[in-house]
Amino acid sequence: MENSIINITGTAPRFLILAGDGINCERETAAAFIAAGGKADIIHINDVIETPKMLDGYDGIALPGGFSFGDELGSGQLLALKIRYQLADAFKEFVASGKPVIGICNGFQVLVKLGLLPFPDDLRKATLTANTDGQFIDRWVKLEMAPDCVSPWVKDLPPVIELPVRHGEGRLVLKPGAEDTLYQQLLENGQIPFYYQHDINGSYKNIAGLCDPSGLVLGMMPHPEAFLYNATYRNIHTDPQSWGQGYFVFKNILRYLGGQEDHKSEQEGQQHYAG
Repeated sequence: MENSIINITGTAPRFLILAGDGINCERETAAAFIAAGGKADIIHINDVIETPKMLDGYDGIALPGGFSFGDELGSGQLLALKIRYQLADAFKEFVASGKPVIGICNGFQVLVKLGLLPFPDDLRKATLTANTDGQFIDRWVKLEMAPDCVSPWVKDLPPVIELPVRHGEGRLVLKPGAEDTLYQQLLENGQIPFYYQHDINGSYKNIAGLCDPSGLVLGMMPHPEAFLYNATYRNIHTDPQSWGQGYFVFKNILRYLGGQEDHKSEQEGQQHYAG
């Protein structure tokens, strides 16, 4: 695959959007960062492995949705192994430096199976596996925000948002026998960004995403990049070119990186949250 380098002027934060066999949401994800005021380079995983030092030139990484390596051995498993055994040191240093990382759908699966979520310095205590009904889900869902989440990616989002989901292995499972203890730990750390309003796939407590203790590494099954503008909302919108709810996930992290956490344009943004 040919790399796609998308440049905009200024000193905006620059994100590496990972591409590779079966990943198919890289362009939408790049467009979301650009719309929010950032820069985005779409780079194939093999090229990153060949030159791991390239990570030093980025302010953040996005692992987009799709079906990396055809979901062989389970969703996200092969890509996670590829990163672990061929990119481990550089990737670990990137995360340790405090730079933000987001994994969306398949990217969330990769982050969990890589061991970065939910507890990066511990043995794996969670996974994402087949939906309880055994079916692929493709629908819009309402998400209830967790008020105490530490992640800047979801800062000041309204109590309920709506995003599309597209997955067959999105059921979050915590270590058997330790579910309640782990759940309380996640709550106390503020590592749960949102819950499905209703059970759609059997995820423990309807959890739809996780972040690491720092909040900078975020994984989520819903697709914020698929709701960048209200033109793509499931119902006709009176202002289709206004921002969709997914846009604000990307805008949040750009504000964080730019030191603009006061959300100067929040009032403008809030009027577009309602679907």
